[in-house]
This record gives sequence, structure tokens and C-alpha cells, in this order.
Amino acid sequence: MTLFDSFNKSDKSFTGYAPMADRMRPSKLEDFAGQDHLVGQGKVLRQIIENDKLYSMIFWGPPGSGKTTVARIIAANTKNKFISFSAVVAGIKQIKDVMELASYEIRQNHIKTILFVDEIHRFNKAQQDAFLPFVENGTIVLIGATTENPSFEVNSSLLSRCKVFIFNRLTEGNILELLAKAVKDKVNGLGAYNFKIDEDALRFIAQFADGDARIAYNILELAFNSLGSEKTLQKPVNSSQIEAIIQKKALLYDKNGEEHFNLISALHKSMRGSDADGAAYWTLRMIEGGEDPLYIIRRIVRFATEDIGLADTNALVVALAAKNSYEFIGPPEGYLAIIESAIYCALAPKSNALYTAYNNVMGDIKNYLSLPVPMHIRNAPTKLMKDSGYGNGYKYPHDYANAIVNQSYLPEKLKGKKYYAPTERGFEKILKERLAKINELKGKLP
Repeated sequence: MTLFDSFNKSDKSFTGYAPMADRMRPSKLEDFAGQDHLVGQGKVLRQIIENDKLYSMIFWGPPGSGKTTVARIIAANTKNKFISFSAVVAGIKQIKDVMELASYEIRQNHIKTILFVDEIHRFNKAQQDAFLPFVENGTIVLIGATTENPSFEVNSSLLSRCKVFIFNRLTEGNILELLAKAVKDKVNGLGAYNFKIDEDALRFIAQFADGDARIAYNILELAFNSLGSEKTLQKPVNSSQIEAIIQKKALLYDKNGEEHFNLISALHKSMRGSDADGAAYWTLRMIEGGEDPLYIIRRIVRFATEDIGLADTNALVVALAAKNSYEFIGPPEGYLAIIESAIYCALAPKSNALYTAYNNVMGDIKNYLSLPVPMHIRNAPTKLMKDSGYGNGYKYPHDYANAIVNQSYLPEKLKGKKYYAPTERGFEKILKERLAKINELKGKLP
């Protein structure tokens, strides 16, 4: 007996203790809801499973979309050995144990091992590399499940040996179908009890679940446990009762995963596109999803310099004031300051001239490396430095009309180079006029 005993198709000893989400997993594709593009009649994944012609695969999709359920269906139908474990609790030692067991099975019994790794993105590079030789020589058929983009989270060498199947978020109709079965099922669901729930309440749960079947099952089970069964339940559970149980929606938001970058990108592009509504929505969407509010503020501060810059210098002031306000007031009132800064930045005049200047300067720094500071703008705190020519020829602007002198402040190789080019938008229009005037005055000086 090992930690990695194969999945027992007939073992029901723990059924009564498992949550409904686990009890209601179908054991055959005919009972599976959703993912018709993968497991519908004639679709490739269905054919692979039915013919038991399995090869290494990655199941990529949001939580509760059926990845683990499909793996369980494979386990229930394959003639090969099936081993399952989670990357959350397993380490390199456990991986080696599985590989030894798989090697033994193929040598002694001529049976392949189907290895299902849940949350495979949790494994580091070394752990993922440990699978490679065994996948290549056919000792194991690897099936990995992940909510993260495998392009970023799975080693390219391992990914190239796997077929990626993308699981879509379940529709409201899919969730309703699953809930209806759970209410009627007398073995694994609530059919053996006098539990009634109206259609509006089921629809409310399906909408709330946001495509995650596990969330839907958990809410239904919570409603049953909290509102009672045949002894206390007098009439069907309604939407108001479900709403009271839920209290607050837990939006899908993985602060370390792809969705994190998708949402912050949506906020940036909304502000850049001068869409105040989008800026407000994505800001609050991230806050409600559990993002650190200070992270959002930091990104807004960056936006204020990168996409607005000197076109509206107040944008940076507002963004930093939002940070101070949030830290002073705290949630939830402090969230208003964050939304205020996002909307302000969305409506401010836009300019990337400052960002462009930064990139242009950085380009020359990388190209020319450490160019020497011109002698005339070097400081000369000692006699030796002064005698060596430090500061010679420097013109002190305050000694001249308009405090303007015709003097270069760049290294000799970059003399005359222009980095900052203000736009005609916002305050930069004034800066552009000032710059033109300064250049005009310099042009009249020797």
C-alpha cells in the first residue's frame, strides 16, 4: 500500500463523507455537462477516452469546469493503471516513487500508467522535468490539470509533448442542469430528503456560481444544511434565502495567475482609452476579487506618469493622494479614492511623451554606456579639480537675460539630441510653447 494507490473504480467507502461537489461527479461521459467541443459525440477527447487510446495531455480551464471530473471518467474506464495526486501536496520524492511504480508496471505487467496531476502549475521546473524521460519513453501517460495558462506555467519541453485541451467556463444552462440533477439524485444528491427549492433560486445560484460547478454545489449543500430538511423545511427555498446565505459574491480572481494580468490590462487600456466607466468597473472588479488595493494604486501611479505625464501633472498628485486616503480611511470607504484616481486618469489628456523620452534616453545610455560629463558642467570643489579644467566655461543662467544661455548639457557625442517632444494636449501644449520660446532665445545667443 502506497500514497499513490491507483484509483479504485468501485470504492464507495468515503462517499457519505465527501461534499456534494465530489459525490455528484459523473462516472461516464453521458452524464457529463458542458465542454461539448471536447467530449460531445464524435469529438476528439471523447474518442480518445472511449477507445482508451490515451496520450499525454494538459487540461486547461477555469475552476469548476470539469477537468478533474474528466480525469475521473478516464480512471473509471481505462484498462491501464490510473494514479492521481495533487501538486499542492506532492514533492520530488513522491514523483520518483510514482515513476518507479510505473516502470515496474510496464516491465512486469506490460501496463501503462496514466498519471493525473492536479494543479500541475504548482510544480517547479525541476519537478516538471522529472516527468520528461518517462513521458518520452511511454512509461507514463501524463494528464495535467491547470487553471493557469500552460504557456507560462508548464515547461516548454514538457508542454511540447502534451496535447492541450481547453475547458471553457460552464454556462448558466450547464450549471442549472447539474443543480437539477443534484436535487433529484437519491444516492449522491438531495433526492432522498424532503428538500425543495424553486426555479428562481436555482437560477440565482447558477448566475452566482459564475461558471464554477463546485461553487454551485457548495451553495446548494449549504442551503440544505442551514435551512433544514423534511422536519423544518415548510416550503421551497427561495432566492432571498439563498442571497442571505451567500452574502457576498466571490469573484473569480487569481492574484498570481493569468486573470490577474488580464484585469490589470483591462484597467490600463480603459484609462488609456479615456473610458471612465471601464476604469471604474475594472478597478472595483479587482478590489471585489481580493486584489491588494495598494497594488491597484501603484499601477494607477505608473499610468499617471506613463500615459499622461506632463499633459496633466495633477494626475500623479491625485493618484498619490488616493494612496494616502486609502491608508488613512481604510476599506470600504477608502475604495472611493482609488476609483476617483482611476476615473481622473481616464478623463485626463493623454501623452506618452515622457515615457518616450525615458525610452530614448535609456536607449542612448545602453548604446554609449558611460559617456563623460562635459568639463564645463562639472563641479570643482577642490583647487586641483579647478586647475584641471572642471567647470571652465560654465555660464550661470541667472547672470543672463531671461535666465537663458546657449549651452549644451549633454555629453559631446549626444550634443543637440532631443529626447522630450511635448504634444499639443493638455498642459503639454503650454510646455511645447515654452520649449519653443526657450529654443528661440537660445538661437539668438552666441
